[in-house]
Amino acid sequence: MLASALITLREGLEAALIVGIVLGVLRKLGCTDRSRPVWAGVVVAIVVSVAVGLALNRLGVAFEGRGEEIFEGVAMLLAAGVLTWMIFWMQRQGRQIQTELELDVRRAVTIGSAWALFSLAFVAVLREGIETVLFLTAAALSTTPAQTLVGGALGLIVALVLGWLMFAAGKRLDVRAFFRVTSVLLIFFAAGLVAYGVHELQEAALLPTFVEHVWNVNHILDERGPVGIFLKTLFGYNGNPSLIEVFSYLGYFFAIYLVTQLSGQRRIASAPSA
Repeated sequence: MLASALITLREGLEAALIVGIVLGVLRKLGCTDRSRPVWAGVVVAIVVSVAVGLALNRLGVAFEGRGEEIFEGVAMLLAAGVLTWMIFWMQRQGRQIQTELELDVRRAVTIGSAWALFSLAFVAVLREGIETVLFLTAAALSTTPAQTLVGGALGLIVALVLGWLMFAAGKRLDVRAFFRVTSVLLIFFAAGLVAYGVHELQEAALLPTFVEHVWNVNHILDERGPVGIFLKTLFGYNGNPSLIEVFSYLGYFFAIYLVTQLSGQRRIASAPSA
């Protein structure tokens, strides 16, 4: 439940910030009467996201046996990949998003294009909505659907409240610290998705096992107990992982470290000399 709440909180807050920026620019320009296309874009994007979520859920239910294991494994690996891409994209482009959005809104108001305002809100909210649906689908595979829905609803409510407060304040609030903390937690969540996806593909006999259980500590901390379920959904805890699961979990962190180091070196190399 906590993992789904964290996902919807972050994704919902990103969408709320983008919509808040668009509405804030319209308010500064004295064009609040043109906010209808923005809200129309938000509503249509939400409807499309829900439809995609229902389609993915029906697709998952349609599979049984080995097909279900393959679907779950692929869904988790895909969610982990998109989640990782999202984190690094936000780090690279986060500072420029607000400036670019403000320019786009001013341009749309200047030419009087309601379609441009609709598209800005639709694309922004749809991107976050599709990502959220994919992550919640993956999260639901490692916990109960009810817990996923409750956690997702709580996170979304908090995101909407925070977004409204930021918009009502009318200030550019620094949310970089929030995204840093959630990025770290989501990296652990993505690592768990990778390991769990590998586990499902092993169950489907698409990946070798080699060593079935490197260790077994379920008698100390049962992965099916309350604490174990919490650690499993948020950090990918497994009381008796296979050798490839351990390698995939640790290998994910090593890959994140390499990408972070390379990105840092590129920023230093591209920075103008003093």
